Amino acid sequence: MSRLPDGRYVDDAPYDPDENINRIERADMDAPNWLLVWRKFRRHRLGLISGLFLLFSYLMLPFAGFIAPYTPNERNADHLYAPPQMVRMFHEGEFIGPYVYPRTAVADLQRYQWTYETDTTRPMPLQFFCRAGEYRLAGIIKTDRHLFCASEGSTIFLLGSDRLGRDVFSRILYGAQLSLTVGLIGISVSFILGIGFGSIAGYFGGRIDWVIQRAIEILRSLPELPLWLALSAAVPSNWGPVAVFFIISIILGILDWPGLARAVRAKFLSLREEEYVRAAEMMGASSGRVIRRHLLPNFVSHLIASATLSIPAMILGETALSFLGLGLRAPAVSWGVMLNDAQNLASIEIYPWTAIPMFPIIIVVLAFNFLGDGLRDSLDPYED
Repeated sequence: MSRLPDGRYVDDAPYDPDENINRIERADMDAPNWLLVWRKFRRHRLGLISGLFLLFSYLMLPFAGFIAPYTPNERNADHLYAPPQMVRMFHEGEFIGPYVYPRTAVADLQRYQWTYETDTTRPMPLQFFCRAGEYRLAGIIKTDRHLFCASEGSTIFLLGSDRLGRDVFSRILYGAQLSLTVGLIGISVSFILGIGFGSIAGYFGGRIDWVIQRAIEILRSLPELPLWLALSAAVPSNWGPVAVFFIISIILGILDWPGLARAVRAKFLSLREEEYVRAAEMMGASSGRVIRRHLLPNFVSHLIASATLSIPAMILGETALSFLGLGLRAPAVSWGVMLNDAQNLASIEIYPWTAIPMFPIIIVVLAFNFLGDGLRDSLDPYED
């Protein structure tokens, strides 16, 4: 490119008669939609960090048994209500690697609580890739290999132990497998019902719309918490933990779909009058094809944002039911079941680490909300 004396710019490249004159000179201006969304989303730092954290959390779920030093219901009768242990590196100024000090439980008969005496003269190194209690890796492969374990004669309670001597850290990892998965199953049920009924009501209208809207109004008029309790109490007590888990997930999904159905219906009412929809109908496209290929794709951004904001509600619902003793029950392990053991305020005052399972709930719910905000802003076509 050269500049002429009159200020004009002239391309020095020779003329090519076969060149495509319709080609955009800057390829980045013709980027696909997903790339444009990603460019906006990565500027939302809080949403990006939350998304990476949640991705790591879900990728870790199949390997929870490998990371945890104990199995979820493994008891240590000599270490009831043991406080958290610190992993140290140096002993008397000398580096010996990760280790803990052994502890001995002593019953305090004056304050009626367990106290622990630490022997600081015997460092007990941690063992890595060791053998301990058996578990199923990814729920399929049976193995007893763990990332780290305590040496014989010592324990490793990173977050303390509960009233039965079970490791709180290990139970939090195992509990994440149920507490984080219940949201995915529940949102799947909610989306199938919400999108199905909402699209039918919004596209066809008339008497079908009236019936669906009355059903939604009846469901939304019922008090949510008592309805949760009633449906959960109807689950037979002799059912296994897995069956109860799926029933709780389905219950949460069934109670969550009316809000999504109304949002889908409102969007379809406005989109069905668009020219491209009318053109597809005049060309003989079936109602199902119009909904799948022309209406839902224009609504997918809202659905993605709605999913990320609905999953934490599912997690909190399972936690609330399990905390009240009407959701998952022992021997199943979830964060709600763990908090059920911490209902006694006197025990929390004496052994505060038994309330630690509420922190991963808070962190995960906040992460989902931040991720949902970031996706909602990135998928908004009117956002700068």
